[in-house]
Amino acid sequence: MPVEITWWGHATCTIEDSGVRVLTDPLLVRRLAHLRRRRGALPPAEATVAEAVLVSHLHSDHLHLPSLARLAPGTRLVVPREAARSVPGLRRVAAAAGLCVTEVGPGDEVRVGELRIRAVPALHDGRRLPLGPHRCPALGYVVSGEADTYFAGDTGLFDSMADEVGPVDVALLPVGGWGPYLGHGHLDAGRAAQALASLAPRDAVPVHYGTYWPIGMDGIRPHEFYAPGDEFVRKAARLAPRVAVHRLAHGERVRPEAGR
Repeated sequence: MPVEITWWGHATCTIEDSGVRVLTDPLLVRRLAHLRRRRGALPPAEATVAEAVLVSHLHSDHLHLPSLARLAPGTRLVVPREAARSVPGLRRVAAAAGLCVTEVGPGDEVRVGELRIRAVPALHDGRRLPLGPHRCPALGYVVSGEADTYFAGDTGLFDSMADEVGPVDVALLPVGGWGPYLGHGHLDAGRAAQALASLAPRDAVPVHYGTYWPIGMDGIRPHEFYAPGDEFVRKAARLAPRVAVHRLAHGERVRPEAGR
């Protein structure tokens, strides 16, 4: 069975490969603090069904405790090393929901059914904001089964990205954010296209854009909310013309032609 990718919005995706479902950075709510979901219906119950859940870093829009509490008992939760120490509520939620927590750092591997999941570095502030200590690395993950799928999490562009990630078939790359300005440690559409040219997968899906936007900021650079997906498609066509880019709607899925 070929790999299947579903984008639920923001950085939340389901990767299904070799009969195993992996969910990334689940954010399954209509509102988070000052952020409101502006596009796409809330992910349905099926989005919470996964053998493993990958958390890239500790920011609350990526490690979201109420969303994790909705997972089925026995789900394998893979988080950055020291996450439970840095976010005390994680232990409580995992115990109450019956989750199996595994902490990893760059280079560590986890087996889930037929899949091999490898943690890779990311260039991003991985601590729990606003006051968390710098204990936890931000991570990306490579999910390997019938295909090798790279979930970048949240990251900036760094020189060793292609070497750290290795050859992959599919890349899920962040191309925007949840506010009008992207700071250090993020990919915008242009930098994501540069990353794509370096990684050279067969297929790519832009994520982390066009879902959440700060309340009261509708009129402040709305282009940064609506445009990154289309901008990435255009810039990827110029910088990485051999890569098939799939710009998905919220809840839409694709079966790339990638694979060994």
